[in-house]
Amino acid sequence: MTGGRGSVLAILLLWAALVVPTMAGAALVEPPMLAPDVARGDLPPVAQRLPNPPLVADLDGKDRTVGKYGGSLRLLMGRQKDIRLLVVYGYARLVGYNRDLELVPDILESVEVEEQRIFTLRLRENHRWSDGQPFTAEDFRYYWEDVANNEELFRFGPPRVLIVDGQPPRFEVLDERTVRYSWATPNPNFLPALAGASPLFIYRPAHYLKQFHPRYADPDTLAVLITEASARNWAGLHHEMDEQYRFDNVDLPTLQPWVNTTKPPSERFVFRRNPYYHRIDGAGQQLPYIDEVVIAIADENLIPAKTGFGESDLQARYIRFDHYTFLKKGETDKGFEVRLWPTASGAKVALLPNLNTADPVWRDVLRDVRFRRALSLAIDRQAINQVLYFGLARPSADTILPESPLFKPEYQSAWAEFDIEQANALLDEIGLVRKGDERRVLPDGRPVQIIADTAGESTEESDVLELIKSDWAQIGVELFTKPSQREVFANRVFAGAAIMSIWSGLENGLPTADMSPGELAPTSQWQLQWSEWGEHFETAQVSGQAPDMPAAQELLRLNKAWRYAKSSEERRTIWHEMLQIRADQVFSIGTVNSVPQPVVVNRQLRNVPEKAVYSWDPGAFFGIYKPDTFWFDGDRRTGAQ
Repeated sequence: MTGGRGSVLAILLLWAALVVPTMAGAALVEPPMLAPDVARGDLPPVAQRLPNPPLVADLDGKDRTVGKYGGSLRLLMGRQKDIRLLVVYGYARLVGYNRDLELVPDILESVEVEEQRIFTLRLRENHRWSDGQPFTAEDFRYYWEDVANNEELFRFGPPRVLIVDGQPPRFEVLDERTVRYSWATPNPNFLPALAGASPLFIYRPAHYLKQFHPRYADPDTLAVLITEASARNWAGLHHEMDEQYRFDNVDLPTLQPWVNTTKPPSERFVFRRNPYYHRIDGAGQQLPYIDEVVIAIADENLIPAKTGFGESDLQARYIRFDHYTFLKKGETDKGFEVRLWPTASGAKVALLPNLNTADPVWRDVLRDVRFRRALSLAIDRQAINQVLYFGLARPSADTILPESPLFKPEYQSAWAEFDIEQANALLDEIGLVRKGDERRVLPDGRPVQIIADTAGESTEESDVLELIKSDWAQIGVELFTKPSQREVFANRVFAGAAIMSIWSGLENGLPTADMSPGELAPTSQWQLQWSEWGEHFETAQVSGQAPDMPAAQELLRLNKAWRYAKSSEERRTIWHEMLQIRADQVFSIGTVNSVPQPVVVNRQLRNVPEKAVYSWDPGAFFGIYKPDTFWFDGDRRTGAQ
């Protein structure tokens, strides 16, 4: 994604190739659900509601076909706050990932990028919010001037991804449909942040939110609104009304395919089609095909059973692989299929040696790469795969997946072959000698007993650790687990009280060269193998400690170099250098990845892929596969149950 001054980003060219031929002869089609509103004059006709040009969905005929209108999609969620997943699944973004993990314009008509530091965003003519009000550059200006740079709303200033080398962007409104963000140095993280599963919203429905802002609102009227909402002040009220991701304010206009119509608290939330949604299919039908999405709130422990009894049309949330056998039994009678999509994390369960532990003896041992390699070599990943996943997962180090264009087999196999003899030799070389009972001892005489902290949220973790415990006994290392609530668990790691923690591996196992490699370097406190170093980076050196291990320092240097790289080829080279360091150093000990995620799909629901990857970011779970193009055939479309 590079270009000289005035060059249009490749994503614009991709869009043009898809849209221009399709638009030539398409006559726009009114969704039947909205026809009565149009007939009464409550809504303008579809031709007036759509932007110019609308985005034409890519229905290529392989596993996606032009669909039919109608139906109600039923989902099950365990908590009311899970309704935010309709923002994730809906996946209407300024720019978004396509199935090839390329960034393409979505809400935007085009994006022009110069030197990865100047971004010109062009809106679609006549694009409108779900309430029919124009979506314009004013919505971007309001966010930047009145929200992100208002100290009462954003105490610490604009979001971190908008700050480069300590400086915010220069924001410009070029005209009613065009805005520009400029930095002095490159910001290749900008577009991916807009495309995220939980995206960076750099726009707001200004026409709606101004009533809650003292710069625009009548003071007396605003005071009444604050009192009625039991808010602490205007900022608290504005924040409550402005949660686009939370999706719980039924009055907040949206650009997503479905609009929430149910005020919480409720056990049943109904989302109805957005009359002003910007996408159409090749036949001129305004999307989405499905009229409404209904989310029922249930005890999360009952969701697998309810799904098995046919109470959901599309379910992966709150379902695990160990539910697969039960769900398969219901396929014939309950009218659904169970598909298995590989998950995209680098490791389903990873062991993270705490390189910042407060125990000085353990800290020295854990920082010895031979110890980390020995622990990794002494894990029988094939056994984990067979016993827990019927051989359907992939034994691997904690690294990227074969589906990534950056994948190399040596990253997957690095120090990940089961080799007790080599593991013992490494521990002998370190000097961790065995005592009479075959247990090894630390330099201070304590037994090598690893207490692994866990958040206690997954039975899979417990099962994996039980298998590893017997493996490590063969090298004289004892493994114990310490479950606790997530907050307590995190605080123990952050404080250096933990020796090792259990978490998932790399979040993004599907990177391309143009995605940030920051996850490979100490850039976040939630990287539990080096949380103190991550905190130091995350807080711009205000707290935490700078890395004092050469390999970690090199990863940070490379991460910075990636940001300044002038081409995708340079970024690809940097990625491989970082992946190789991670593989050699075993900062995270992986087990298996590509663990199958059961996805339950109603047999009448079309355009849901048979084969896909279940990924948070990139992917937004179902979002990348465009649920607005899913459609019902048969009774589920006409409303019969």
